[in-house]
Amino acid sequence: MPPASTARSTGDFRADRRYEYARAAFDERDFEAAADLARQVLELAPDFAAAHAMLGRALAELGAREEAVGALRQTLVLEPVDELGVRLDLARLGALAPGEAITDGYVRALFDDYAPKFDQHLTQSLHYRGPALIADALRRACSKQTLDYRFGLALDLGCGTGLMAQALEGLCSSIEGVDLSPGMLEKAGKTKLYDALHEGELVSFLSSCASAEADLVVAADVFVYMAALDAAFREAHRVLQREGLFAFTVQAHEREGFILGEDARYAHSETYLRELAETAGFTVVIFERVSTREDRGVPVPGFLCVLQR
Repeated sequence: MPPASTARSTGDFRADRRYEYARAAFDERDFEAAADLARQVLELAPDFAAAHAMLGRALAELGAREEAVGALRQTLVLEPVDELGVRLDLARLGALAPGEAITDGYVRALFDDYAPKFDQHLTQSLHYRGPALIADALRRACSKQTLDYRFGLALDLGCGTGLMAQALEGLCSSIEGVDLSPGMLEKAGKTKLYDALHEGELVSFLSSCASAEADLVVAADVFVYMAALDAAFREAHRVLQREGLFAFTVQAHEREGFILGEDARYAHSETYLRELAETAGFTVVIFERVSTREDRGVPVPGFLCVLQR
């Protein structure tokens, strides 16, 4: 289910109360009750997008695919930015290409809701260690390439609350972050580690940067919310100075290309990433298997890469 905050209110107390009952029924896996209650909400508030999403998800669980797709598509008519994340449901039902499943609007809403509890949940519950792994890989890459383990301007893509800047503290002459979520950027600002923070999509941000102005580009567990990475690689290469480094983590996919996983994140293959690196003009310095986090106590397989311009 998407963040509760994206549901908002119908403005009708009776409808709002029924919607909360529907949410509770869905959480308890009583999908018939959830569908019935969602229909009751829509009788009172026909344009309430969250109820259409609830109806679609409940119907999908009940095996009523065509009805589910219809309800989910109606959600998008009402909320095309897709803060409720129904494009993910449509992709799972085969009604939308996997590469079109995650929108900026969904990611922004997800992380705005997540921001207050992000650091504690990520580091304690999921044992997240992406920034630490990237910082260590950069140290090793610099040693391997006989470079100083210090950087000029660093660009932190999908900076979140600033965990990557904390891992790089004291190593960069300046660091700028970009993120879709205002809530995350507010938290990142409180670290006092960034020289500038930008709200926006990372490829657009990179496109606004001058060529060869950065010494380092990092993306810790950001590409899991992006399908095709061609533009990101191309722009990262353009903004980097000669011998600059591009370091990132992704979830691993063992076949070709990328897939949308059951965890609503994209996973990318080694072949795909190496081909992108070569096409963009990068040299692969480090490419290794890692796990940056756990899912229900099980390490999630991933790749850690450091590329050099």
